[in-house]
Amino acid sequence: MSTVRTHCSVAADGTITFRLRPPADAPLRLLLVLRPKKGTPEGSTHTLGLEARGDDGEFHAVLEPRPPLAEGRWDAYLLRGTDTGRERLRPGLRDLRELVDGGTRERTSPVAVRVPYATKDGFLAIRTWLRTAHAEAGPLDVDGRTMTVRARLHGAGLPEGAELAVRPRGGEGTERTFPARPASGGAFRATVALAELAAGAAGTRFWDVFVRPGGGAPLIRVGRLLDDVADRKGVFVYPRVTVDGSAIRPYFTVDNDLAVEVTAPR
Repeated sequence: MSTVRTHCSVAADGTITFRLRPPADAPLRLLLVLRPKKGTPEGSTHTLGLEARGDDGEFHAVLEPRPPLAEGRWDAYLLRGTDTGRERLRPGLRDLRELVDGGTRERTSPVAVRVPYATKDGFLAIRTWLRTAHAEAGPLDVDGRTMTVRARLHGAGLPEGAELAVRPRGGEGTERTFPARPASGGAFRATVALAELAAGAAGTRFWDVFVRPGGGAPLIRVGRLLDDVADRKGVFVYPRVTVDGSAIRPYFTVDNDLAVEVTAPR
């Protein structure tokens, strides 16, 4: 059972500094392993050198912002000596203050995000996103008939004629589009008529939210990635509203992307 606690701090540019006091002598390394999807073998890894700092037994490792890590969840391990054994690291203090207002800073393409967090079973991991472009969701207003989405586009421009595209998950149904009204600094707002999502619903249907910049550009996912919350789904919970007999609830997915759940009476 691991007892090594690792403190970490994140800089505005995404640099993460790890600090720990392992009960062993050098050489030591810190290993990050991309968690594989269920039923697939372990894949990408990233190894960092650990260097002694001072004479109090503390070691530091620095994860630079480049190259960016692939999107997913990276588990942190301590490697001791030259053998292949590895030990999961426990989280210590996490200084994430620089991430809190990350959505206010302009991001260029690719948009790379890293958030250290504690897993459900008490270990240290890094949640990462890597996207060509990203629309960072801001305040979301839901009233009896509409949902107003406010967001800011990063890594791409927002030309006139851009749309908010709400697409049925799994391809069952027809995409709905709503004008994206631009503001300054890449910000925009769009108002979704919820009755259009409820029309023809049977059972439960899920809709994913994108921006279509226009001009043949690919769709850009709307989500909330640029702050210190690694898992938003259970933290930001919006109430259900009833529209034309269907219960409608916006929510954030396990990947912190914006989606809408529509449940019609059977």
